Amino acid sequence: MTTGKLSPKERMQIPRQPMPCQDPHERVLNFAEVALGLTPELARREAERCLECKDPKCVAGCPVGIDIPRFLVEIREGRFDEAIRIVKETNTLPAICGRVCPQEDQCEQVCIVGKKKDPVAIGRLERFVADWERDHGTVELPVCEEPTGFKVAIVGSGPSGLACAAELARNGHSVTIFEALHKPGGVLVYGIPEFRLPKEIVRWEIENLEKMGVEIRCNFVVGKTATVEELMGEEWGFDAVFIGTGAGLPYFMGIPGENLIGVYSANEYLTRVNLMKGYRFPEFDTPVKVGKRIAVVGSGNVAMDCLRTALRLGAEEVICLYRRTRAESPARLEELEHAEEEGIDFRWLTSPVEILGDDEGRVRAVRVIKMELGEPDESGRRRPKPIEGSEYTIDIDEIVMAIGQGPNPLVLQTTPGLELNRWGNIVVDEVTMMTSIPGVFAGGDIVTGAATVILAMGAGKKAAAGIHDYLLGKGGLGGEPRREVAAPPAG
Repeated sequence: MTTGKLSPKERMQIPRQPMPCQDPHERVLNFAEVALGLTPELARREAERCLECKDPKCVAGCPVGIDIPRFLVEIREGRFDEAIRIVKETNTLPAICGRVCPQEDQCEQVCIVGKKKDPVAIGRLERFVADWERDHGTVELPVCEEPTGFKVAIVGSGPSGLACAAELARNGHSVTIFEALHKPGGVLVYGIPEFRLPKEIVRWEIENLEKMGVEIRCNFVVGKTATVEELMGEEWGFDAVFIGTGAGLPYFMGIPGENLIGVYSANEYLTRVNLMKGYRFPEFDTPVKVGKRIAVVGSGNVAMDCLRTALRLGAEEVICLYRRTRAESPARLEELEHAEEEGIDFRWLTSPVEILGDDEGRVRAVRVIKMELGEPDESGRRRPKPIEGSEYTIDIDEIVMAIGQGPNPLVLQTTPGLELNRWGNIVVDEVTMMTSIPGVFAGGDIVTGAATVILAMGAGKKAAAGIHDYLLGKGGLGGEPRREVAAPPAG
């Protein structure tokens, strides 16, 4: 193994190192993690591909601003403990981000190596050092400042809430996370399947947060158990509140037959399997209907999770219905390729128009129509148009709608004075992340609409900085933050 003595030209000749994975024929029979992780030798070789640019675009491409070239040098030299220390300066959930974040659209997209070759596998290397730290028992918790005496409530324990809590704890504030479900983690535990993000990883990351002094209260529904206003009242006494309740309200198409038995939203389907361990029924008392032929509508990452979950539950045939082509699929390329390797039947340019049921009200088929791409719409994407006379019927016994989701409404409906945009998302100051209510902040999918784990984390970190400044101002050490309404989310 060389140690950084190669010229830039020689480094450019090193191919991107392959990620070891389970064989497709074996992995469809289990829920174990598909990607097995880089070995130390592969990780060092991959890190050697970094050119150590003078103006590293990858850092700007990372929503949490990891010093990527610096941690790659440490990997290259075999100093993995120092590498993870650098990553954790700005990212509190590296084992999670290294697995599920779309690095190909962020840090890796602007990698200089990627201009001529495959970009450096930054995400895989982030996962490697996080796993190395856990496997070697060398975890170092961030140093927390002296207690400030301020109390902050975090509503929701998803990526934005966890990131916000970690930063506030570092700053010495007392932090309590309120989670409506019986386990913390939000979409990390109810949405992302075990084969893509093992729940043990999430549990381990959250335990580290608790060791930093963060309190987590589950089975606490803000808006029912207590409102945001009550949390900031005399009884609870919180000085600030962060709302990170995500986008958990499922969307449906509004076509006939969506009320039939056997029609699931992606949220319900994945929650039953992931959080409530439906894939281990009857060991866990959460039945999930396993159809012989299952259709999933949509082609994003959530749709890929549903498709691949259905296979592992024992479906004989799993069909993806998407109204655009593969080129327009919003799923990560890696997830799309894994689904193709596993035998998913992709029906591109195909959209449901009606779900058909039997005499007992159960799904028996879906009526679809072929589409073609027309002129680009305001988003720049070519708008799909139905082809007249191209309808046909597919026999199925289960269908999952994975076409997106909107903001969870409960907190919004029980918090008077909270300004929302026309999509029902919370409007925040683009600098401080404070809402229209002084002392109430928000971030993640509840503000932007459904996005990625790392973007939600970035919003949580940004809000933590805004909360910290607000609390210092409240304590007489600074001024109240100004408020500017952020632009509405795209789409």
